[in-house]
Amino acid sequence: MRRGFWHSFSTGGLLLGITFFAASLTPTLLPRNFLTQGILSGCSLTVGYGIGAFGGWLWAYMELLQLSGRLLRVAKLAAATGCAVVAIISLWQAARWQNSIHELMELESVDTVHPLKVCLIALAVFAILIALARFFRLTLRFVATGVSRFLPGRLSNVIGVIAAVALFWSVINGILFRTALRVAEASFQEYDQLIEPETGPPTDPLKTGSSASLLTWDKLGRAGREFISSGPTREAIRAFSGREAREPLRIYVGLRSADTPELRAKLALEELKRVGGFERSVLVIATPTGTGWVDPAAMDSVEYLHHGAVASVALQYSYLASWLYLLVEPGYGADVARALFIEIYGHWITLPKDRRPRLYLHGISLGAANSEQSTDLIEILGDPFAGALWSGPPYSSRLWRWLTERRNPGSPAWLPRFRDGSFVRFMNQRGEFADPASGPSAAWGPMRVVFLQYASDPATFFEYRSLYREPDWMLPPRGPDVSPQLRWYPVVTLLQLMLDMFMATDAPIGYGHVYAPTHYIDAWVEVTEVRDWSAEDITRLKQHLSKP
Repeated sequence: MRRGFWHSFSTGGLLLGITFFAASLTPTLLPRNFLTQGILSGCSLTVGYGIGAFGGWLWAYMELLQLSGRLLRVAKLAAATGCAVVAIISLWQAARWQNSIHELMELESVDTVHPLKVCLIALAVFAILIALARFFRLTLRFVATGVSRFLPGRLSNVIGVIAAVALFWSVINGILFRTALRVAEASFQEYDQLIEPETGPPTDPLKTGSSASLLTWDKLGRAGREFISSGPTREAIRAFSGREAREPLRIYVGLRSADTPELRAKLALEELKRVGGFERSVLVIATPTGTGWVDPAAMDSVEYLHHGAVASVALQYSYLASWLYLLVEPGYGADVARALFIEIYGHWITLPKDRRPRLYLHGISLGAANSEQSTDLIEILGDPFAGALWSGPPYSSRLWRWLTERRNPGSPAWLPRFRDGSFVRFMNQRGEFADPASGPSAAWGPMRVVFLQYASDPATFFEYRSLYREPDWMLPPRGPDVSPQLRWYPVVTLLQLMLDMFMATDAPIGYGHVYAPTHYIDAWVEVTEVRDWSAEDITRLKQHLSKP
């Protein structure tokens, strides 16, 4: 019986699975602990096994030459020994590989990746997934056997496959996935409505949610209330800079404030006019992430740089985490961002050019992608807004991808240079990429667009094509925060990047998908044309905003 159990496994599948297991231990963009590494290695082992088993089946099905007897046993033993050696060496090297990332991100080095725990977790994941695969095969055979009484054998097998896929898909999508999604949606909605006891409505009439506001405090949502109640005050800005400052204006419209995006956008415009937002020198349309969150590192830094003379406005379109939101209503966020831009821009262009604020767009992650889609270049050519700062643009951002693919020769994919830099520039922790071959950037044109991105951000550099080809951002020279030990492996690299996507916001500040105030400062200086700060004061502001 024991012999039959082990012989039920594909030799080719096990060999390729162990190879995938070893490759999964190599570094990608973000550090991993033993739990996440074990899950990744287990999935890699299973996928490798599946590909190898299918390849063995296809080879036999096509009746190609196969080894037998003593030659087969020797080949299996040699292959198994080689794979085992590779896996052991990889486990031994895993700590060094992880430390190559830890060193770049200024994290403490690790002495071990706990190989025994990694192996046990990987085997548990492998066992669960193989059990599901075998249940799928039993379902297929059951249906095929029943149908074979009436139809030819191979046609019965095809029907069996279709029936098994339909059954599993209906269970996974119709029951498990939708139930989990409803539970998650209810949980996120309840969390969004939760009002902290220490956070009451503001008393300042210029604050959204106050008694004078057009919007009620309880309908702003948790992220909206946090956005309104946080940020630097006029006194804090003045105390730091030693110069006269104004109270920053923040306007936020929650998802429950009105029934439609158009009505919520009109509320935002009226609230912005009520508090005098169009009388400030800088106006920022900020598009939040899926949960409604607006990055405080971005807004605090621009408010300090402009001595509080900043008005910002945001419109919530969801209370789900961004990855869940993309599964439910992937296009709705862009529609909401579009509605807000139409209202704000439509009023802004009616104002005298010498007395209106400079208008900017901002968004991070999914907010960057939706902000990017909120405007049409053709409609603003006659009277363009001043610029945009989009940080951590996701791989699905169409403009970002178009610019990256058409970057100047010689500039890397992780920090491209597009033509002469007069319209768009890319920045990271170290500022703008300098391309010696093309010389310094030309002077900015009437509109300034900056993409702030880290080479270690999987939300930006994930791509499905890494399944079968090496991404351009892996080619030398690599980003300053990407491990030199990173290597591309078919299939495995895609699995690694998928895990990195889920861990993107767990990275230390200034890496991954966690953007630092110091880097926002450099980007806002470029985008908003800050001129009244010395280099010493800029350095001092970075130190101030970096304090926990």
